Amino acid sequence: MTDAPTAFITGISGQDGSYLTELLLSKGYVVHGIVRRASLVDRPRLDHLTADHDIYGSRLFLHYGDLDDVTTLRRLLRRIQPDEFYHLAGQSHVGLSFEIPESTCDFTAMGTLRILEIIRDLEKPPRFLNTGSSEIFGTPKTAPQNEQSPVDPATPYGVAKAFAVQMARVYRNSFGLFCCNAICYNHESPRREPSFVTRKITQAAARIALGEPERLTLGNLDGARDWGYAPEYVEAMWLMLQAEAPEDLVIATGTSTTVREFLDHAFTSVGLDWKDHVDCDDRFLRPADAQLLVGDPSRAKAAIGWKAKTHAAGLAEIMVRADLAHLKRQGRS
Repeated sequence: MTDAPTAFITGISGQDGSYLTELLLSKGYVVHGIVRRASLVDRPRLDHLTADHDIYGSRLFLHYGDLDDVTTLRRLLRRIQPDEFYHLAGQSHVGLSFEIPESTCDFTAMGTLRILEIIRDLEKPPRFLNTGSSEIFGTPKTAPQNEQSPVDPATPYGVAKAFAVQMARVYRNSFGLFCCNAICYNHESPRREPSFVTRKITQAAARIALGEPERLTLGNLDGARDWGYAPEYVEAMWLMLQAEAPEDLVIATGTSTTVREFLDHAFTSVGLDWKDHVDCDDRFLRPADAQLLVGDPSRAKAAIGWKAKTHAAGLAEIMVRADLAHLKRQGRS
């Protein structure tokens, strides 16, 4: 295994981190990831891997650490000497960032800078990928957005991500590091946390389809996003670090879908009409919300040969079916 490429992942226990871990393991990598000291011992997205004794402890390793624990991060990176570094960690809930703006910026913005400083000082710096976000474009006046679109964030989360994206560019241009930004538009899966609107919708549709009485309450149904499928997006991240030169790329489907349309896709997949089960409440509206967020992925196709295969309708069905299967395993059929 000494010749196997080695990857280091922050946010390994999250949605993207778990899918990326599976992808890298399938390609013969040795994978290291950090998990927060305060995180739960049970990490359901990784349990199937950590329970496999042929993988965990030989090809997959988890280390305790936080993004503000510079000493531990430096020690780990000097010892492991990874070939690739995937920075996925960060407070990722846009709405929540209005409630906790300071910790969002410290974790997402300053956490990225601390990592870049450590990598800069390594004898052999790894190739570095930072996960950006469509939220860096804020409330764009034109759509779709591409790699040259103005950075003008409208949320604390967007501001923090914009800092991280711009700082990765600085370290690429000023210090010659292989740093790139995957400017990801919204991407979901059955592993998405229930606090996100897509998962709220698919879980409710699954429960109602199984006969549970429930009313789903949401905010703005006209809000639109470019929603894709997370396993496809982590493949784009991997492809970006295999390129000859570092480059920032928009990773998106190129299709805009409203919450209303996603509701229709999810409930229709189980033979229901969402209008019979959904209420709207102004309390769920955000102080500011990005509009017209849809990405232009044409550069990603040209540069790394990547194109999204799953769009909103297929994504909604995948998520509802997974939630149905989960509920049935719990005996709630």
